[in-house]
Amino acid sequence: MTFCLGITVEQGLVAIADTRVVAGNECLVAKKVATYQGPGFSFFVMNSGLRSLRDKILLHFEDALARDTSVRDRLFKIVNLYAQQVRRVRDEDGEALHNAELKFNAFALIGGQMSTDSAHRLFLVYPEGNWVEIGPDTPYQIIGASGFGKPILERSVTQSDSMLYAFKVGLLAFDATRLCAADVDFPIDVLLYQRGSFELVEQRYHADDLRSISNWWQERMRRSVQELPSEWVEAAFSRLTGSEVAR
Repeated sequence: MTFCLGITVEQGLVAIADTRVVAGNECLVAKKVATYQGPGFSFFVMNSGLRSLRDKILLHFEDALARDTSVRDRLFKIVNLYAQQVRRVRDEDGEALHNAELKFNAFALIGGQMSTDSAHRLFLVYPEGNWVEIGPDTPYQIIGASGFGKPILERSVTQSDSMLYAFKVGLLAFDATRLCAADVDFPIDVLLYQRGSFELVEQRYHADDLRSISNWWQERMRRSVQELPSEWVEAAFSRLTGSEVAR
C-alpha cells in the first residue's frame, strides 16, 4: 500500500509521500515522487500501485516530455502526456498482469504550475488514463491508503488555509495512516510549492523528526475525549452501582 497526499490551497501546494514498498516478504524504502523543474515550469508526479508500472510509465513519460516541448506551457497538457503513457503501458502489460491475476493499479497525483498557467494545479490520474482536477470544494486527494487520514482532512482543510496549516494537517493524516496501515511508514518525502514561484522545495523526514508531534497529538486527542461534553452519555451510567463514572 501507499500513502500519497496532495493538498491545494490558495497559497500553493503541499504533497506528502511515504517511502515504504512491500515486495513479497520484503519491505524496501523507495521514492514515490518525481520532480521536474526548468525555466518557467515546476511540477511533481506521485504514484501509488504496482512499482513496476510506476517505473515504466515514468520512463515513457520522461522520454515523451524530452521530445515534445510544446506541452510545457500548461499543466493539463503534461497530464495528458502522462495519461498517454499510462494507456500505452496498459496496452503493453495489461494482458500479462491479468493472466497473473494482478490488477493494473497505477494511480498518480500531478501538481505544479507551468509558464502560462494562471495558478498552480493538482490533478488525479486514474489507471484507465482519464483524470480529474482537484478543486476548491475538496482541496485534497489521497492515493493508496486513503481511509485513515481522510476524516482528519475532511474536518480540517479548506482552500483558504495557509500552506503551513495544510502541512500540519497532512502530517496528522499521515500519522493516522501509519498507525493503522502496516505497509505505510517513514521516511516521508514532503514537497512544497508556492504559487508563482516555479520552484519546488523538497524535504525528507524520518520517524525521530516527527515523534514529538505524534506524541503531542495522541495526548491531545485523549484529553479532548476526556473533556468532551457528556452529560447525556453519563446519564446512561447513572444506574450503575459502585464507584462513580470514570472520567
